Amino acid sequence: MLQSSRVLHTSSQPFNPPTHTSAPSASSFQLLPTTTHFPILKQQCRLSRRELTINNSCLLLLLGAQALDGSRARAEDVANIDQMEENSTNTPSCNERKPTKQVFFDVSIDGEPVGRVTIELYGDDVPAGVERFSKIVSGAAGVSYRRKEFVKILPNYVQHGGLRSYGVDAELAMKTGSNLGAENLVEEWERMYAKCPGTKNVAGSVGIIVRDPSKPPPKLKLVARLGKLEIDQEEVGREPNGTEFVIATKDSPELDASSLVIGRMVGGMEVVQRISQVKTVQENTSSPYFKVAKLIGDKRAVVAERGFNRPYSKVVVTNCGVIQ
Repeated sequence: MLQSSRVLHTSSQPFNPPTHTSAPSASSFQLLPTTTHFPILKQQCRLSRRELTINNSCLLLLLGAQALDGSRARAEDVANIDQMEENSTNTPSCNERKPTKQVFFDVSIDGEPVGRVTIELYGDDVPAGVERFSKIVSGAAGVSYRRKEFVKILPNYVQHGGLRSYGVDAELAMKTGSNLGAENLVEEWERMYAKCPGTKNVAGSVGIIVRDPSKPPPKLKLVARLGKLEIDQEEVGREPNGTEFVIATKDSPELDASSLVIGRMVGGMEVVQRISQVKTVQENTSSPYFKVAKLIGDKRAVVAERGFNRPYSKVVVTNCGVIQ
């Protein structure tokens, strides 16, 4: 800003006043800057009261808008939480349902009676599943669970083999007009799966197997019919027939994708615990040979997989029926 090197040299300490008391010469005043740059700089760094007032007002408006948005967001969060709590309160629980009838199973292990299992059924909530199950238990379907075995014992549940869709069981069911199919049961499972949140197969619950979530999709193939080539779908594996049932010894969320819960145990938990302690065929799914055989579709792997978790002892339902 200063134009003379002499002035720069004599004013190296601008904040300390000079020690001499003699009056400054006229030449010193002539060396002061007379350009207009310094006043312009001061004018640029200075804001009027009006401008400061406008800027402060804009800042206050901005802060007020942000505070209002924050209050609205907090109010919306509180409303969402209240709505979620209301929905959870209004959502029906799958574990608190009114039973309509009771059935029983007498069980033996290697011919030795071990006790009776008593089950309450939810006829109002799952009428199709309860009707199918109670008809088989009572024998009204022409077939019964009597002399049929438990085929799988896992850490969280035990599974009964149910009835066969072919052979004697199917013939006896056809004579009474019973259908060993699970179409209406799958529809009921879909409705209850959407209706009830959380784990359905909790400890002590009883469910029937209505679908196989691991079943691969059907394969497309060309077949000749009446001299024409048509695309047909080849089913791989069989769907469950809605007669196998499981009893959960612990919470079993892995069963929710295949099992329709129809009731709960009210007696004989010690019998089911006794069944769960029976020695079984150990799984070998971690073997690389089994993985390769399963990958290429080797039938030996399928047969071996069916044998996993099967009990070495015969666990049989010796008698069953409806109590009320």
